[in-house]
Formats: sequence, structure tokens, C-alpha cells
Amino acid sequence: MILKEEIYNNFICDFSKVLRVKIQDIEISKLIFLCIGTDRITGDSFGPLVGYKLKHLFKDEKNIEVIGDLDSIVTTSNIEKIIENINNAYETAFIIAIDAAISNKNDIGKIIVSEQKMNIGSGLNKKSIYIGDVSIKGIVAKDLKKPQYNFKVLQNTSLGLIMNMAECTAYGIYNVINV
Repeated sequence: MILKEEIYNNFICDFSKVLRVKIQDIEISKLIFLCIGTDRITGDSFGPLVGYKLKHLFKDEKNIEVIGDLDSIVTTSNIEKIIENINNAYETAFIIAIDAAISNKNDIGKIIVSEQKMNIGSGLNKKSIYIGDVSIKGIVAKDLKKPQYNFKVLQNTSLGLIMNMAECTAYGIYNVINV
């Protein structure tokens, strides 16, 4: 397992690089953190936990909005409506999508930052929905290649792992934005 400090430092480095490249020379009316997942499945609670922490960290920021937390989840069932609301409300919003992901065993615990849109729901064979200008994936479990097995793995993921990753992500984002 990777050390928490190493995860945090790698995340800050990756996030600041990607953000610098993506927002260079563009006008942004609102920076939106779209935190995807549910609190009913431990492995899928990464996004809502990050959202919960970010809402407290950015509570006084007018140009930052956090959508999705423990009280108001964003999942495949409501994301299309949320995307529509964002598009109607903001002409030049910059969306950072945050979600749990599954991968190979060696990647568990890593926080992956990408310049690509996020494909949500793919690990459980749900309808592919692509969202975000930047994506942050917390690798929470091993991909067993079958949706029913992946669902069970996500149900039995360590809450401690998810909490540590969410904390690293939220404080990392906060520190990069406030530099």
C-alpha cells in the first residue's frame, strides 16, 4: 500500500499540472466540483466524501460550487438532469468530475488526475455518461471484470481507505486552488 503522504504529494503535483494546462487562457465563470457516488456503498462513497469536505473548505468562495456530497448525492440516475442544470446556469463553467474507480490491485489507493472527461458507471456496466473538463478518480478496489463481482467488492471496501483518499483529495484541491 502506498503511504498517505506520498498519495497526497503525487495528487497535488498531478492536479496542479493538469489544472494549469486546462485553465490557461480560458475564461471561467464558475469552478464546479461534481462529486459522484453514493453513501450507501462504501467503495462508491469517495465522491460524496470529497464533496462533503470541499463544501466546508470552500463555504465562503463565490466562484466555486460543489455539487454532490453526503446529503445530496450525484449518481447515474440523476446526473443528466444535474448536467442540464449546470449548462443552463453557467455559460463558462469549468467542471472537475470526482468519482471512485476500480482498477488493478497495484493501483488501489491511488488518486488519478486526468485531462479527459470521466466515464461514470462503466465499472458496473451502466450507461456510459462522460462528464467534466478534468477528472479525478480514486482507485478504491480491484476490477474483477464482472459487474456483479465489482458491486460486491465496492460494498466491502474499507471505509478507512476511502476516508484517507477523500481527505487527501479534498485538502489537496484546497491547497492547489488557494496557492
